[in-house]
Amino acid sequence: MRISTITNWAYGITVLLTVLSGAAFILSAYSATQERITVQEHLALDDLGEELALGAEETTDEARLYVMRGEDRHLQTFQGKEGEERRRETAIGKVRALGASASELATLDEIQADAEALDKVEEAAVAAYRSGDQQGARQTLFGPDHERLQTALLDAVARFRESTAARMETAMNDAQSSSDFWSSTAKTLLALTAAVFLGVLYFVLKRRVAVPLMRMTGIVNRLAKQDYEVEVPLDRRRDEIGEMNEAIHIFRENGIERERLDAERRRDQQTKDLILQMMHRLQACQAQHELAAVVALFVPQIFPHFSGHLYVMNESRTMLTRFSSWLDPRRSELFFPASACWGLRRGRPHVSDATHHDIACQHLDVKEVAGLCVPLTAQGDAIGLLYLEERDQSEAASETSRLYLELIAENVGLAIANLQLRDKLTNLAVRDALTGLFNRRSLDEALNLYSREEANKPLVCMMIDIDHFKRFNDEHGHDAGDEVMRYVAQIMLDTVGNAGIAYRFGGEEFTVLLPGANEEEGLQLGEQLRSIVFATPLAYRGRVLGAVSISIGIASSPIAGSVATLLQRADAALLEAKAHGRNRLVSAAAASDERAMKLRSS
Repeated sequence: MRISTITNWAYGITVLLTVLSGAAFILSAYSATQERITVQEHLALDDLGEELALGAEETTDEARLYVMRGEDRHLQTFQGKEGEERRRETAIGKVRALGASASELATLDEIQADAEALDKVEEAAVAAYRSGDQQGARQTLFGPDHERLQTALLDAVARFRESTAARMETAMNDAQSSSDFWSSTAKTLLALTAAVFLGVLYFVLKRRVAVPLMRMTGIVNRLAKQDYEVEVPLDRRRDEIGEMNEAIHIFRENGIERERLDAERRRDQQTKDLILQMMHRLQACQAQHELAAVVALFVPQIFPHFSGHLYVMNESRTMLTRFSSWLDPRRSELFFPASACWGLRRGRPHVSDATHHDIACQHLDVKEVAGLCVPLTAQGDAIGLLYLEERDQSEAASETSRLYLELIAENVGLAIANLQLRDKLTNLAVRDALTGLFNRRSLDEALNLYSREEANKPLVCMMIDIDHFKRFNDEHGHDAGDEVMRYVAQIMLDTVGNAGIAYRFGGEEFTVLLPGANEEEGLQLGEQLRSIVFATPLAYRGRVLGAVSISIGIASSPIAGSVATLLQRADAALLEAKAHGRNRLVSAAAASDERAMKLRSS
């Protein structure tokens, strides 16, 4: 074959291969464009589905917060969220424009119906709350009907997202297969023309097509495995490779943002679970030291970047005393006056920071430490303080953390108030209001307990009566008589101390139980008590009331008699003491012996 013929054939074949190669490249680029469009549609559909789910949840959260707290800002936000219906209709219209399938359109109709039903329920609950039916509104928003509608809406959105994800994944796979096929064809044709255009095609194929595609393939494979740590180099080219690179960038950023949102949602749910556990345990506390332990255990788990103290006010509402601490705060004083805290003065959380943006509380002796004081209130009265310090200056309390902190402070305040109220009621039930001594009911319970469980152990009972008590009432008034009883009761407490328990029996009579004491020890303590009362002067409102004396009757068990008759024997001894001139101490055993001797002599 002649050289010219070979040359012509080579030229013709080269031109043909070039044309075919160009056609193959065009088809490959078209397939890549379809793949990019599919990716964009997928992202758009996924974002629309996310918007539908988040819109429903945000509207529900604002409605619930409004009926729980009654704050207008939640109502305003909820009413603003009512425009969500127009956004939802717009979103559904976009989905229809993207060419949704029949099943997806049916699911969209279901989403529309569920969302409208849920909106009606929430609007009705808000209207009920504003009309005064707070309990009904809360039952509606937290009831099974609302939960069913919300669950149905979220399930429908989830089905829609799954359906669109499956359809778009199939479309993406088809587009990618087509793109890969035409790309391979183009490479084969280019290989055949390598003899003629080796130098040019080498750089075009390797640097402009092969290398970017190989690099993107590895990146796409890692992104497909949700490895969003992979770095995607930014390609500024204005061609299909550049657009594909931009789409991969968008996909990676969306994946990172989705992971961040999921992590925040998980952290938020964990915080809510911890707060719920803390509330349950606060309700079960029976003493303030148990409550302090619960707060010190759960608050650092909920706010790990903050150390702090729990302070409780005294009964006079003038001083705060530290009950518990956590994570070693720099502020560590045991107590300080209530007027030293601006949070308590203002009745709302107060921030004292190192930047001096606001006035610092006087109880913060370490001025460079940023502190947050959250008052603990119940029924409008301040009963304590929750104090927090930032352990890491880079970690600032977010708005959500502030809301959680206020919720915790509200529940801790109510729990402290309930415990204090229960303690007051208990004291009222077992103590005498005038003298502060245990009352007759407590005495009966103590004697019954001794009779059942400690009947064989030594026990001394003293019955005490103030001599000529009516004289104080007649000459100086009943207020003076009350002062005399308080005076005798205080001397009894000081004299008996830890050796026994003092009770007000009734009127001007008192009872003292001495567990573990024998009758001789009881006589010594009784005589000491009688002497102190008689020797101590008493004045009331600048007037000397005169000498105060007491008569005491003492009985013991089990040697001299049973616990069941202890009180009667001591009372009989008291009557003997009063009959023999008062201001004296008489033992029941001695009185019994004396009566027996008189009977024998007669």
